[in-house]
Amino acid sequence: MADAAKGDDDTVIIKKYANRRLYNTRSSSYITLDHLAKMTREGVDYKVLDAKSGTDITHTILTQIIMEEESNGEQMLPVSFLRELISMYGNSMQSLMPHYLEASMENFRANQAKLAKAFEDSLGNNPLAKLAEQNMAMFRAASAAFMPGAEKGEGKTAGPASEETGDLSALKEQMAEMQKKLDALGK
Repeated sequence: MADAAKGDDDTVIIKKYANRRLYNTRSSSYITLDHLAKMTREGVDYKVLDAKSGTDITHTILTQIIMEEESNGEQMLPVSFLRELISMYGNSMQSLMPHYLEASMENFRANQAKLAKAFEDSLGNNPLAKLAEQNMAMFRAASAAFMPGAEKGEGKTAGPASEETGDLSALKEQMAEMQKKLDALGK
């Protein structure tokens, strides 16, 4: 129960007034649906309450956010999916749909994280990716040399010559190793 109380303390309360204005009680400011969409993307837990009755209307507000996103050209829900979803209302399977959709989204997020990790791992072990990374570092250093002030905020105004030399040496060694491997393959 202590965890539930802690979770409630982390929940931002948004009040919706009759004039359709949304008020963030944590920041003491009026916000828009765009602000709520951003909060959702950032993982902020919030609850929207009707200011007059105190009724939880979070579901309705989240649905409005989806409608706005869909109408602004950010269409993610295919028409066939929407039709199937609508056809499930009143169906005997309606009570199962929320659980099924939540489980599907959790699986999607887990697979997305696994795919991103696998992609990062494969790039990390790929000599060509390492070569590209070093090329980008050299390009940035060259850009900084030809366009002073282009890399403001990184504090690389002095001393890149020794880094360039080391990077260039490592690059030459890798190129030599790759050439040896290519020569061996050609035989």
